[in-house]
Amino acid sequence: MRSYLFLIILTLCALNGFSQTGIVNGTVRSLQPISFATVSVQNSKFGTSSDSAGRFRIEGLASGKYTIVVSYLGYKTQSKSVTIESGQSIDANFILLPAETASLNEVVVTGTMKEVSRLASPVPVEVYSPAFFRKNPTPSVFDALQNVNGVRPQLNCNICNTGDIHINGLEGPYTMILIDGMPIVSGLSSVYGLSGIPNALIERVEIVKGPASSLYGSEAVGGLINIITRKPQNAPIFSGDVFTTSWGEVNTDVGFKFPAGKKAEVLTGINYFKYGNRIDNNGDNFTDVTQQDRVSLFQKWNFLRKENRQFSLAARYNYEDRWGGDVTWNPSYRGGSDRYAESIYTNRWELLGSYQLPVREAMTLAFSLNDHAQNSVYGSTIYGARQKIAFGQLTWDKKIKNHDLLFGTALRYTFYDDNTPATTLFNGINNADRVWLPGGFVQDEITLNENHKILLGMRYDYNSVHGNILTPRIAYKWILSENNILRLNAGTGFRVVSLFTEEHAALTGSREVIVTEELRPERSYNANLNFIKKINFSGGSFINLDASAWYTHFNNQIIPDYISNANQIIYSNLEGYAVSRGLSANFDMVFTNGLKVIAGGSFLDVFSKNETLSQRTRPMLTEKWTGTWGISYKLEKLNLGLDYTGNIYGPMRLPRLSISDPRSGLSPVWSLQNIQFTYTGLKEIEIYGGVKNLLNWTPGRSEPFLIARSSDPFDKNVQTDGVGNVIPTPANPYALTFDPGYVYAPNQGIRGFLGVRLTIK
Repeated sequence: MRSYLFLIILTLCALNGFSQTGIVNGTVRSLQPISFATVSVQNSKFGTSSDSAGRFRIEGLASGKYTIVVSYLGYKTQSKSVTIESGQSIDANFILLPAETASLNEVVVTGTMKEVSRLASPVPVEVYSPAFFRKNPTPSVFDALQNVNGVRPQLNCNICNTGDIHINGLEGPYTMILIDGMPIVSGLSSVYGLSGIPNALIERVEIVKGPASSLYGSEAVGGLINIITRKPQNAPIFSGDVFTTSWGEVNTDVGFKFPAGKKAEVLTGINYFKYGNRIDNNGDNFTDVTQQDRVSLFQKWNFLRKENRQFSLAARYNYEDRWGGDVTWNPSYRGGSDRYAESIYTNRWELLGSYQLPVREAMTLAFSLNDHAQNSVYGSTIYGARQKIAFGQLTWDKKIKNHDLLFGTALRYTFYDDNTPATTLFNGINNADRVWLPGGFVQDEITLNENHKILLGMRYDYNSVHGNILTPRIAYKWILSENNILRLNAGTGFRVVSLFTEEHAALTGSREVIVTEELRPERSYNANLNFIKKINFSGGSFINLDASAWYTHFNNQIIPDYISNANQIIYSNLEGYAVSRGLSANFDMVFTNGLKVIAGGSFLDVFSKNETLSQRTRPMLTEKWTGTWGISYKLEKLNLGLDYTGNIYGPMRLPRLSISDPRSGLSPVWSLQNIQFTYTGLKEIEIYGGVKNLLNWTPGRSEPFLIARSSDPFDKNVQTDGVGNVIPTPANPYALTFDPGYVYAPNQGIRGFLGVRLTIK
């Protein structure tokens, strides 16, 4: 009997022991508990969601090692490895960082052409997520960059509102724009192509300030902006974002993905922007804001291959019809001299791809093609242009002991043709620009020890017009401690000339372009010292500091001369040198009470020195200092978020026509500020709204007029002397000609906005 009883007890104990499984308990929080976060066990069917207090519990796990993954929209996904014994209950707590404040650990590719964490990169790279840009929703990437410290979208025309991107006080031609690492936004499209990139498909934006020509070649002189699009596998099934403003603007962003068989995923994005409200608040009979009708289509394919080798293709088409000018203008006046307007039709397509070769070594072929067709009129001046760019690049990533090597060879072909003297021979025969730019580069990232890295790089290019060009660089990273990193970068840059990019005002019909010599490529030499520090406080609050000091020296700089002749823009290489130097700092602060602050400031000293005249001059439209901020607060109980964003700019020189021009030669301090409320209490839906330009600031309020002689845009009543100089008359007391180029800030006042976002994962 005792034997049977012992056997029964032993069997029950064994069954009980066999049936025991492990449990994982935990909490998910940021500064406050996060409810409905997705908690899953990697590569298994187990998973759950956090409750209203951020708690979760996963039961039924057999003995073994597991990876617990936690994700929540707007926060960085986090994982943690755990080991569970039979019958054990363990705790696994997670503290998630908001996407925009976790950028120190994000993967970046721009600095070294390799996927590395931002902290590991020897080159300082600033990273901005979609969550950062949603604090102030905009219809284009061009507008979205206005709240990035040291980066300023600059309007170049009061009428058509085209523009470019300034980095650290350097003009738009010094900034290179990349999409997924491909240099497809340049030259002609740097003026018109920035506004057609769907915001809904952006994974992140990476910014490098300072020359990067040793990796990216021409135009990467002042810095570069790399727009990284989403990978289809990381995108939601559907996303939609629609907003409108009280001025009548409507913007629609739609993105969706679907499988194409078993070995491909496809991501599609559509952006449509419409504005057709003829507002003339300053009373000059010209539209304050350009009328626009724009559609952009984007599609990206990712193919599944053996050994997870990369293969992706993407294509984009952009069409835009924009015009600004006389409020009574319509297309029947296009190209005539009865009503003045600037009407621009843009057709543009792009194709880009990346293919990892099926070899044992890590070798990747990347390529891009684009075709940009422009049909424009500026009053009665007709401008037609075509630009085609083909680019191919083969890279080989090789690791040998403590050396992380990158070898690359690239070929770029640029075709440009227009109906201006820029592409016409002296005998009147058309002579389109065809420029070949083959090159090669090598980069060696050397790990000296766990705290010290040095990067050496060299690039050689042969420009079919300008000849041989060498661009070396060196970078050094020192990890002082876990929360302190120091980087020192030095390098060179070069830029070849594109007169259309140099000065859009040359096409308004008000000025003639004069080139006094054969323009030589600009060269730059740069040094940049960067320091990153993270300060942690008890309770989870922290501050990230990212500070930089830089010095850039230019030779052969091309500076347009507006002053010598009011009817001309005179181009020549500077007989001397130019300098851009300054200090900048970004602060990223998160507090336990739910308050988040992102703030930045830059002090800029940009000037050119003419050695012949012993004269030092600050460039036009270059501020001495600038600041940006974004303040966010979440009312958890109300599911309501508040964002207050803004920027402020110091005075900058303005392009007056002459000393008799009554408009100010120096801009005032000006600021654009916005407020937004976002409601997140509905599943998969966000509703947002607010006010843009809270101060209702516009540049014309302190000036007698913005557009010179808007009442006589064809200069029919302008009188000149025997050598062509304008003379004062009762109808023209300041001796001016028509000029829309006096612009330094958006001419759009206060307006409300309301939008809705839908995201289906």
